[in-house]
Amino acid sequence: MTQPEPASATDLPVLSVLVPAYNEERTIASVLRRLQEVDFGVPIEIVAVDDGSTDGTWSVIQAASSASVHALKEDVNQGKGAAIRRALAQARGSWIVVQDADLELDPSQIPRLLAVARGQPGSVCYGSRFLASNRPFWPMPTYWANRVLTLVSNLLTGQRLTDMNTCYKLMPRDVATRLGIESRGFAMEAEITTKLASHGIPIREVPVTYRPRAFKEGKKIRARDMVSYLRAMLKYRSRDRQ
Repeated sequence: MTQPEPASATDLPVLSVLVPAYNEERTIASVLRRLQEVDFGVPIEIVAVDDGSTDGTWSVIQAASSASVHALKEDVNQGKGAAIRRALAQARGSWIVVQDADLELDPSQIPRLLAVARGQPGSVCYGSRFLASNRPFWPMPTYWANRVLTLVSNLLTGQRLTDMNTCYKLMPRDVATRLGIESRGFAMEAEITTKLASHGIPIREVPVTYRPRAFKEGKKIRARDMVSYLRAMLKYRSRDRQ
């Protein structure tokens, strides 16, 4: 479905979808196509960042580039957090959300997050994989890793989230900018949640369906990532209490 056109050339998109991609040649075209097919009900833009891929990811993003799909490239791999910072600097929408470049999360779920966030001024909306059944996720080690990380995050921040590590964190662009994301890698997820708590910004959650890739197919939480997440939680919690 074609996205609604702005009333004039000076109108800005309501939602910016940030798509960091690293070696996702197999899936990035499908993700970008699905994003353009979704009826968001508002003007959107897509900001896709090739984070120094060594496969054909950049060629695919370039081919999809258009007035509403902005293509950015890093010469070397910087990490997901760095790619998000690059995309955020180019985003023009009043709301932003991240869409991973794999096919684990269906973009058609984003409009529900946007509706919840817009209906609760001053809040952020997370898409929780644990509020939906998502049974294929249960036996995977990453299921338990995410559960543990969310539990620790809740204990440190006083929140009651079910999925701290979700990709779907939809928030006002000014909030995202004010947080000042520093983490270069996946620890940005813990950093964002910790900083939102320190700023007293409420987080709403809605269930989202999730189709996890097998460990050999995609990037999953590893032991070293767990350590970086925990360090980020402690670092930004301690800093904001000083």
